[in-house]
Amino acid sequence: MNSARVLPDTLEAFAAEAMRRYGLREDDARLSAHILVMTDTWGVHTHGTRQLRSLLKNFSIGRLDATATSEIVREGPAWALVDGHHSVPFVTAHRAMQLAIAKAKTAGIGYVGVVHTSHFGAAGYYAVMAAEQHMIGIAMCNADPQMSVPGSRGKVLGTNPIAYAIPAGKNSPIFLDIATSAAAANKIIRARLLGQSIPAGWLVDAEGRPTTDPSGFPETGALMPMAAHKGYGFALLVETLAGVVTGAALTREQPSWVPNVLGNPPGPANQGQAFIAIDAAMMTTTDAFDERMTWLGNYIHAAPRAEGAERIYLPGEIEWEKREKALAEGMILPPDVVDSLQGLAQDAGIDMLPFEMDVAG
Repeated sequence: MNSARVLPDTLEAFAAEAMRRYGLREDDARLSAHILVMTDTWGVHTHGTRQLRSLLKNFSIGRLDATATSEIVREGPAWALVDGHHSVPFVTAHRAMQLAIAKAKTAGIGYVGVVHTSHFGAAGYYAVMAAEQHMIGIAMCNADPQMSVPGSRGKVLGTNPIAYAIPAGKNSPIFLDIATSAAAANKIIRARLLGQSIPAGWLVDAEGRPTTDPSGFPETGALMPMAAHKGYGFALLVETLAGVVTGAALTREQPSWVPNVLGNPPGPANQGQAFIAIDAAMMTTTDAFDERMTWLGNYIHAAPRAEGAERIYLPGEIEWEKREKALAEGMILPPDVVDSLQGLAQDAGIDMLPFEMDVAG
């Protein structure tokens, strides 16, 4: 496999065309492509277009429905519950955060839970949606068990990612998007595909012993929670807000969104998701909030640097700088992403790839 350079707009057009060929509506395909490619421009290739090939297979086998649309089934002034009806998960998540933002504009805070949905890509995208409306955004989802908890052997909870984004005045939003495991499952699988070892502290084997060999995962072994009991605690919070509250499948009831993994049942997944928007300006003013966030950012930037450190970053700064460069110059797709997109092109019957292999970086 080789890496390859691609312009974001070109990659978006390719991804949207692939989705159209799987029966997705034009608007749904374009929005989903934008979400995935924006994630790629951040440099988070584990959650960008690399995932599209596996996700689209769910439409072919009936686990997702390209013609379905999400629906609000219950709501109050500051909250709502949305049934995704197994429709396009990126579109459902986007609409849910839009609804949370609308609730927050009137109530100061909005919570929207989603049931009967599937993998929505990077949680950070949806959190940033709120920050772009000058609100604090939080997004999360529960997932099929891949992670051990302190004292356990085997998989107990999902990686249950959670993201937040905070408006930062004239600067790009501060944002953090993390799995509650020490590493995302996709990073382990990517290392396995590339024949690479992984850092210590990411994975335990079938007997619960730490290992740097990813070759048995996900069939055996389990991810370790980040920071031991702390990651476990956050994973349980996400399981509650995204799973228990919404009525989605919990823990071992939750099948993987990837079809035919570890004997997945043929029916649809039932992930739960939660989106929260907070209008901080209702408790202060927009100008005061911006001024205080600017002060906080400057304070962190100006902290004394450790030996060898050239700069102190706020969460999200590296990703925004990568995106700016990608929009101006194109981006280098890692070999595993190129391989996945080549397979997607074959699956969808697309002759023209969005990149030239002879410009590998």
